[in-house]
Amino acid sequence: MMIVRTNTHLCNKFRRVLQTVRIQNHRQCYYFSTVESSGSNSSSSSSSRTIATGSPNDYVQGPTTHFGFENVPVEEKENKVRTVFKNVAESYDVMNDLMSGGLHRYWKDELLAMTGVGPITRALRSNTVTRGEFSILDVAGGTGDVAFRFLEAAGCPERAKSSGKDPINITICDINPDMLRVGERRARERYGNAIIDDSKALTFKEGNAQCLPFEDDTFDLYTIAFGLRNVTDVDMALRDALRVLKPGGRFLCLEFSHVPNPVFSALYDSYSFNVIPAVGEIVANDRQSYQYLVESIRKFCNQDELKGRLERAGFSDCKYKNMTGGIVAVHEGWKPLMNA
Repeated sequence: MMIVRTNTHLCNKFRRVLQTVRIQNHRQCYYFSTVESSGSNSSSSSSSRTIATGSPNDYVQGPTTHFGFENVPVEEKENKVRTVFKNVAESYDVMNDLMSGGLHRYWKDELLAMTGVGPITRALRSNTVTRGEFSILDVAGGTGDVAFRFLEAAGCPERAKSSGKDPINITICDINPDMLRVGERRARERYGNAIIDDSKALTFKEGNAQCLPFEDDTFDLYTIAFGLRNVTDVDMALRDALRVLKPGGRFLCLEFSHVPNPVFSALYDSYSFNVIPAVGEIVANDRQSYQYLVESIRKFCNQDELKGRLERAGFSDCKYKNMTGGIVAVHEGWKPLMNA
């Protein structure tokens, strides 16, 4: 397998010391104190407890956080989420169909259109003088459903038939190796080996959205689809998204959100809580994972709250677009060209 793995202790080391996370746009620091959890295993990716000591608006408040409707110690959520997606990795497309009634395909097509990847990359490829590069990071994109859309819009499968490295590249980063294995297998089956091994247009990398294994100012576009609500500390993930984007880079998040219409909201809740877990049990023999996914949507930020978190993380020109009555929303923000 060609999955690139990060050091398994990266996030542990990141959390075990007093950390300073710099908000580039605001020129200020947010401090996080960490407490070593008792009986921790050094091989675990969540062996310490992170307690935010900053604003009362911080996503993580104290030693516990939510896992669906359940409150759990902060250090336990990551492994619990990892288990959920390990269980659903092979049936992930079915899961998305159940969660959205098949609408996730339309929502992802809309996300692709909003990124402008097609026209941007066509313009870059047509310029034979400068041959500009364009780098995309798709976080929590393990099985490749969004990244494959980028590949095709950018003409990467056709470019892979030629020799040399493709200046257009997409990196899929996911915390779950099972999801990445499914994604890489599908990519090789659909596009062949050259797109990964030769043109390097597609890369799979194991990593945590809260402490991404990439250098500062690396990517032109950062996307995350139906993954942000599963992150333990959303604020930390947003700050790290800002860090890895190039100045002028763009952030786009497609996520389940909150339905403002009370009648539509009641219908949606009835479908979510009564149908999705039951069908998950029948189709995937896993009611518990689907119950968590339904609950996680209700515990996540509403549209305006997430917009505010983006702004506090340092993004500019933040806004969101509701789709299907607010069942999902796309949030976007830009990394400033220079510090204020």
